[in-house]
Amino acid sequence: MTMHDTMTPLLPAKDRLHILFAHGAYDMKPIFDARGAGITTTQVSTYADLEAALPEADVLVVSGLWKNDLLPKAAKLKYIQSVSSGTNQYDTAAFAARGIRLASGQGVNKNAVSEHAIGLLLSLTRRLATARDNQAAHLWRREQTDPMAREDELPGKTMVIVGTGGIGDRIARLAKAFDMKVIGIRRDPAKGRGAADEVHSFRDLKAVLPAADVVVLSCPLTEETAGLMDAEAIALLKPTAYLINVARGGCVDEPALIAALQAGHFAGAGLDVTAVEPLPADSPLWSMPNVVLTPHAAGETRRYELNVLAILEANLERLWAGDAALVNAIV
Repeated sequence: MTMHDTMTPLLPAKDRLHILFAHGAYDMKPIFDARGAGITTTQVSTYADLEAALPEADVLVVSGLWKNDLLPKAAKLKYIQSVSSGTNQYDTAAFAARGIRLASGQGVNKNAVSEHAIGLLLSLTRRLATARDNQAAHLWRREQTDPMAREDELPGKTMVIVGTGGIGDRIARLAKAFDMKVIGIRRDPAKGRGAADEVHSFRDLKAVLPAADVVVLSCPLTEETAGLMDAEAIALLKPTAYLINVARGGCVDEPALIAALQAGHFAGAGLDVTAVEPLPADSPLWSMPNVVLTPHAAGETRRYELNVLAILEANLERLWAGDAALVNAIV
């Protein structure tokens, strides 16, 4: 179907529609209900409650609680709005066979993740994490006589961004505001460079890494990106370079990363994601002074529920209108 094709409305009318919100943290039902749409809604926060409530749902708003073995219980289900950008947990072939539409939450955390990436970088270059540690220790650091021990500036530095979709492109725009040069890496450079100064394919990554003062990973985890930053790639980084990962832990060879950081082969890393989450208590990353860790929180924002509901409401209108084109359509 083309973007302008229409079909018979997939959903019941508003007065017969039942939306089920299912998430362990996000409280979307009261926000949605306050808009006075006249739609019946239910909200659950556990898998058991989702399983019990699912048979009555026409629309499901969910992410981590979803398991594909719930499908036989979803007799009325016609549309799933994923709360998250990732949709690997959904059996899209089974959805298509059952006539269930699926849309991702892509873009809901674009601002949050891009700002978090810059925040991790500034924590390293401006020694903010060290300052917080010194504050806790009641230590007033003296002026540094060694220039390399001082805080650093970003203008004139080169940032390589791996993955220049919505998040990566906004990171590029923020980096340009700091007067940095930006090199983008994307699967298909023909789609354009966006805010970057230049763009290359994944196969060119190792050729551009030696020029990087900062490498930011903002790509999805795929067969192509798994272990992308391996020992060979990490060895290409400048001794003064930083690695920022707001993508997935699996994009980095973590043992190689730890070994390089311990040996001081590059300056430091800002990591929002790790290979195993939560990070195991015995991981050396916890105690490394040249590492800033956050607990996969880059996508968290006070506006998360509002951003998801904006996509949901747009897609509800399209489905009522019989429009085949959904915002962030997956199925």
